[in-house]
Amino acid sequence: MASSLWIEKYRPKTFDQVKGQEEIVKRVRAFVASGNIPHLMFIGKSGVGKTTLANIIAQELFGEGKSQNFLELNSSDERGIDVIRMKVKDFARTKSLTEDTIKIIFLDECDALTREAQQALRRTMEAYANSCRFILSCNFSSKIIDPIKSRCAIFKFKPLQKESLKELVKNIGEGEGLTIDEETINILIDHAEGDVRQLENVLQSCAILSKEIKPESIREIVAGAEPRGLREALEVAMAGDFNAARSKLIDTMMNNGLSGVDMIKHIQKEIWSLDLKDEKKLQLIEKCGEVEFRLVEGADDIIQLESLLASFCLVGR
Repeated sequence: MASSLWIEKYRPKTFDQVKGQEEIVKRVRAFVASGNIPHLMFIGKSGVGKTTLANIIAQELFGEGKSQNFLELNSSDERGIDVIRMKVKDFARTKSLTEDTIKIIFLDECDALTREAQQALRRTMEAYANSCRFILSCNFSSKIIDPIKSRCAIFKFKPLQKESLKELVKNIGEGEGLTIDEETINILIDHAEGDVRQLENVLQSCAILSKEIKPESIREIVAGAEPRGLREALEVAMAGDFNAARSKLIDTMMNNGLSGVDMIKHIQKEIWSLDLKDEKKLQLIEKCGEVEFRLVEGADDIIQLESLLASFCLVGR
C-alpha cells in the first residue's frame, strides 16, 4: 500500500534512532547486550514504536538470520486458539539454525486473543522457555490474563512528545523536499496525538498533492479534523433551536464523511471551549461517554446524535 511507504522508509533501524522512548530503549538494550532476554510485554497506544522496537531487538540478536529465528503475527487477524496451537507452537518447538540461539515470537495486538488462546499461549510460554522468547504487544493490558503478565517484563510506552514529533516531521521534510512551516507542523502534530504512523500517513497523503504542505491540505486529508459547522450546531442547540441544530449537525457529519463515533469525539473536544459553567460541561462530557458506548454497541448514529443534541438544548436553558 502506498500509505505504508514512508512508514517503512523512516522506521528506525537501530536503538539509537528510536525517539521518545529513551528509558525503555535503555532497559531493552541492556537485555540484548546481556544475551539473556525474558519474555517482554509492550503496552501503549498505536504508533508509539512497539512493533519497531520488537524488530530492532530481533535484528540486533540475529542479524542476517532474523528471518529464520523471528516470527511476527498480528493477533487481531489471527486470534483463535488454533493459531497458538499450530503456528506459534510449531515455530517455538523447532530448534534455531544457529547454535545456542533462542528464537523470538512477536505477537502484535495480543489483547485481541480470545481467553482460550491466551491460556494456550501461557502453556506454550512455559513449555518452550528454554528455546523461545515472546514479545507481546497490546493497547490494553487489562485484556491480558494475569498468568501471562506475570511471566513478562512489562514496558509501558507513552505517546511521543511534541519535540520528538517535530524532529521527525522536519527529517521527513528534508528527505522528501517538502516545504512545511511551523504552524502546519503544529496542526499535523495535534491531529496525530502522539501516533507516528498516523502522522506519516497524513503527511505522505498531503505530499502527493503538493510539495508545499499547508494547513488546509491537512484538514482536507483527515476528513475534517476540525469539522466546519460543528461549533455553530452546538451553539444553536444551546440557544434552544433543536431542529436547526439537528439539520446543521447532520449536514456537518455528511459533508465531512464522518461516522457517529467520529462526531462524538469532535463534540467532546469542542465542549471544553464552549461558554458554559464547568458543571454543565461535565454533564455533557458524561452524556458523550454514554452515547459513544451505545454507538460502539451498534446503536443508530442519527438517533444517538439527536439524543446528544437534546442534552445541549436542556443545558443551554
